[in-house]
Amino acid sequence: MRRHGVMVLAMTVIFVLSASIGVAQTESNESDEGNFVINIVLPIALAYIMFSLGIGLKVSDFSSILDSPKAFAVGLTNQMVLLPIVAFTISHGLELTGEMAVGLMILACCPGGVTSNIICRISGGDTALSISYTAVVSLVSVLTLPIIVGMSMSHFMGSDAPTIGILSLGLTMFLLTTVPVVSGMIVRHFLKSSADKMEKIGNKIASLLFVVIVFAAIASEFDTLLDNMSSLGPAVFILNVMMLAIGLGSSNYFDLNEGQSLTVSIESGIQNATVGITIGGLIMAPEAGASLSLLSLPSGVYGVVMYLVIIPFLLWRSNRSTS
Repeated sequence: MRRHGVMVLAMTVIFVLSASIGVAQTESNESDEGNFVINIVLPIALAYIMFSLGIGLKVSDFSSILDSPKAFAVGLTNQMVLLPIVAFTISHGLELTGEMAVGLMILACCPGGVTSNIICRISGGDTALSISYTAVVSLVSVLTLPIIVGMSMSHFMGSDAPTIGILSLGLTMFLLTTVPVVSGMIVRHFLKSSADKMEKIGNKIASLLFVVIVFAAIASEFDTLLDNMSSLGPAVFILNVMMLAIGLGSSNYFDLNEGQSLTVSIESGIQNATVGITIGGLIMAPEAGASLSLLSLPSGVYGVVMYLVIIPFLLWRSNRSTS
C-alpha cells in the first residue's frame, strides 16, 4: 500500500505541476486550440518524458563523474559552452530571422534526454556516462537556459522580443524537468522492482511521445516551415554535424576510450527537441491562427534532421571499429 501511495503521489505531483504551468500560461495568452496544445499538452508530455528519465536513474549512475572525470568534463564543456557558441555562430552566418535564431539558441541549451541515452545504449557507448551527462545538464539548464535565451532574444530580436522573466522561466524549467526527474528517482528508491518494469515501458512511451510531438510540430506549421526551410534546414543540419565532429575531435584529443568517445559525440550532437518545442511555446505564444510558436520550429526540424545525421554517423563508427 505504501508503494502504491508513493507511485500515485509522484505521478500526481508531476501532472498537477505541469498542468498548473500550462493553465497559468494560457491565462496570459489568448485561449485557442494552439495555446491549449502548447501550454497544457506539451508541458505534461515533457514532464512525463523527464519522469521516465528519472525512474531509470539511481545515485550510483553518477559514479562515472568521479570514475571518468576527464570524459565527463569534455562532454559537459561541449554541451554547456561550445554548443551555444556554435549555434550563435550559425545563426549569424546563415542570417536567420530573429525568431529562428532564438529558437536555435533554445535548442542549443537543451539537455540530451532519454533519446541520447537510448542511442548510446544500443550503439555500444558508455551508458552510465550518458545518463550522468543528461541528468547533470538537465539540472544545470534550469539556470543556463533562461540566461542564454534571455540574452539571445535581446540580441537577435531587439525591440520585437517578447518580455520574459528570467526567474519565472527558470522556475518553469525546474518544475518541468528537475521535479519530474527527482520524482522518478524517488520512485526508483522506494519501488525498485516496479521501477525496473516501468522503465522499459516508460522509455518506449517517452520515445513515442518524442516522435509524435516532433512530427505534430512540423505538420502543424508546415507552410511556415517551408518558408524558412532554405535557412533553417541547413542551420540545424550544420549544428548537428559540427557538434558530432566536435565531440569526436575533442574525444580523440583527450585520448578517451572508444565507448567514452562515442558517448561524448552522441551527447554533444543530440539534444532534446521536446524541451525546445515546449519552452519555445511557453516563451512566445503562437501567432494568430497558428498552433506552434515560431521559437519552436528549429527544435521541431532538428527532431527529424538529427536522425538523418546520427544514423550514418553510427554506421560509420561501427564499420570503423570492426575494420
